[in-house]
Formats: sequence, C-alpha cells, structure tokens
Amino acid sequence: MPTVSFDEFNKLDLRVVKVISVERIPGKTKIYKGIIDIGGDTKQIVIGGADYYPPEYFIGKSFVAIVNLEPKRIAGIESSGMLLAAVAEGDKPVWIKPDEEVPIGSRVY
Repeated sequence: MPTVSFDEFNKLDLRVVKVISVERIPGKTKIYKGIIDIGGDTKQIVIGGADYYPPEYFIGKSFVAIVNLEPKRIAGIESSGMLLAAVAEGDKPVWIKPDEEVPIGSRVY
C-alpha cells in the first residue's frame, strides 16, 4: 500500500456534514442525489448505497465527508464531495458518523 505525506493528507478537507435532502436519480438503483450542509454552506453530492438504504435514512443525519473533491459528473449529476463509509460484506456501505453531537462543519483529522 502506498503511503502519503502528512502534507498530502492535510489537503483533504474532512468534515462532519448533515444531509439536508436526498432524491432518487431516474434510472439509477444504487445512487442518490444529495444536498449536504458542510457548516454554513451546502454542496451537491452523489450518495451510494441506494440499494441498501432508503432516502429517509440519510435526511437530517450527520456523517463524515470529504468536501473538497474535484467536482465530477456521475449519472448527469455534478458531485462535489463524498460521504465516507467502510465496506461490509456484500459491498454494503457502513457510513462513518460521529457517535456524539458535533457541530456541523467540524474538521475531522
């Protein structure tokens, strides 16, 4: 496994975010379009796991996300971040979430 320097790691903007809305994407069964609050600003992202979680699962919950990814079009949707997850058996995403109340926008190190 390649290593990264501390300076490279610091380029990643990891934050606690809150999912504001989630919509189905016509013709797609594994991804959603989502809007996240990153602490005073919002971003549009594509969220995986639609084949395991209903849209309601995400709304109003806090997750850890990378919020400074280069925008990428996925299924016609521009995504500017990514919720972080571990991958469980069967490729099911297990979302990384704070287990205590943390202000939205808090940096994650």
